[in-house]
Amino acid sequence: MDELRRFRQALVAWAAGGAKAGAAAAVARELAGGGVRTIVLVEGSSDQVALEALAARHGRDLGAEGVAVVPLGGATNIGRFLDVCGPPGLGLPLAGLCDIGEERHFRRHLERVGLGSVLTHAELETFGFHVCVADLEDELIRAVGAEGVQQVIKAQGEMRPFHTFQGQPAQRERPVEHQLRRFMGTHSGRKALYAQALVAHLDLERVPRPLERLLTHV
Repeated sequence: MDELRRFRQALVAWAAGGAKAGAAAAVARELAGGGVRTIVLVEGSSDQVALEALAARHGRDLGAEGVAVVPLGGATNIGRFLDVCGPPGLGLPLAGLCDIGEERHFRRHLERVGLGSVLTHAELETFGFHVCVADLEDELIRAVGAEGVQQVIKAQGEMRPFHTFQGQPAQRERPVEHQLRRFMGTHSGRKALYAQALVAHLDLERVPRPLERLLTHV
């Protein structure tokens, strides 16, 4: 297991609390001292995959640069991770990515740990925290276009499942963009699969603003 993965796992265990938190904190502190310069807190694994894939398209290896992209396992966990990564814990520089519906959680806890006060949307970006509208999948679908996304689905061999999904009564009258977004969330791992595939297909002149600004920040 590489050190960056061990670092992520130690952060998760530390943030979870309990009997193993002390040992996990010691591991995280030791590994952080070995070259972690920035921690990027994202909601889930699809966000991590997308950011790392975009970095690779620009010839960057975030791990080698000391940038640890850490999935929170849900936006409501942001407070616990800020406690272990931010000023109360490791005290490392932070950045992040969240959905617009979860922005309030990020803002409230950033203020709580002393990273700003009454933060506006623009100030969140100044601190390196960027917001997707409505979420990462929506951002990527708009950037690639519905036709382009369907080409990616075809390349993944999933056009038949997608057409079956479109035929469901709840989906038939919905715009194709909505169908595509919902389809990506129908199976475990599918969001991460398409996050990587869509970033690979993306015109680099049309990178979603939150991803582009976050990558520039780190």
